[in-house]
Amino acid sequence: METSLRYGVESKSLKIHAKEKIPLDSFTHLQFHGELDTKSGAPSYLSAVIRHFYKDLSVSLGVGMEYDRRQKLSYNVRGKRAFPVTTDGFLNFHVKGRCDTDQEFKQRKPKGSAEFSWDIVNFKKDQEVRIKVGYEVFEKVPYLQIRENNWTLNADVTGRWNVKYAL
Repeated sequence: METSLRYGVESKSLKIHAKEKIPLDSFTHLQFHGELDTKSGAPSYLSAVIRHFYKDLSVSLGVGMEYDRRQKLSYNVRGKRAFPVTTDGFLNFHVKGRCDTDQEFKQRKPKGSAEFSWDIVNFKKDQEVRIKVGYEVFEKVPYLQIRENNWTLNADVTGRWNVKYAL
């Protein structure tokens, strides 16, 4: 199980996040996420997704459902495709898409992004760094992610940001 502590400008409270992946076969897994808001002491987010990876195409597809205490129950479909930019695999271009819908399948919320991801192995001794620069197409917002070992900082040009520490 992967666990992390998360804090961001939108929630203004520390959240404890957990993720578990259960393999169903070599290229398919069931993924669960849960988040506990330390301010309210209640779960703020729960999700279950079935994801399948098409290794030869560098594509993943997922279908799932999630509960968010603000938006209640919703369903989603997501896909991601990676295109290697360099032969060593450390610089990639990703195209991501997702569509969330309410429980009546009436209100849809699409998301899509294009991003470059650069993995720097041994940036310093025992230090790995990942830098992502991307653009969210539907919101028309550029964003940045910097990840160093267990720390991740996400920010966009609208002033939204969050920080995550993987335990």
